[in-house]
Amino acid sequence: MTAANGRQAGATRDDDTVSAVVRQWQAVHPDLDTGPMEIIGRINRCAALLQQAEDAPLRRAGLSRPEFDLLGALRRTGHELTPGELARETFSSGAAVTKRLKQLTERGLVERRGDTRDRRVAHLRLTDAGRDLVDGILPEQLTYETSVLAVLDPQGQGELAGLLGELLGRLEGRLGALRV
Repeated sequence: MTAANGRQAGATRDDDTVSAVVRQWQAVHPDLDTGPMEIIGRINRCAALLQQAEDAPLRRAGLSRPEFDLLGALRRTGHELTPGELARETFSSGAAVTKRLKQLTERGLVERRGDTRDRRVAHLRLTDAGRDLVDGILPEQLTYETSVLAVLDPQGQGELAGLLGELLGRLEGRLGALRV
């Protein structure tokens, strides 16, 4: 550890947008530890840039990432799901899932079946066209994501995946406990 904020020497780059923000805050408040900002800020900036790119293969297929996530959840689970289950699988609100399902149903990618015992419950599954779309686009999407991550060597990708997994696991556990 070297810097006053406790980060390791060489652990961050000095030429990204977050570095400029951190330098500005350090000039205004040199006594504050901006280390968390260097991590959270970079995660948020990467997420924003990835969202701006709008996942090129998905965009070409006329899908948003949230729509693809719904289709993917139906495909990877291999069975029908209710809208509530889809919301949990995709970390989406019920209203957002309802809106997306309407669009996907109109496009003939998802079909809805009523429950025989409770008419308030809907069961959703992919149509053949939906399954073909997911199976066709997933390899292309993974190739796209691989090219985005190619700036990191395989070891760096593994380390980043591990660190993000650890952070996510702790956040999910902690935030989940707070919601109860």
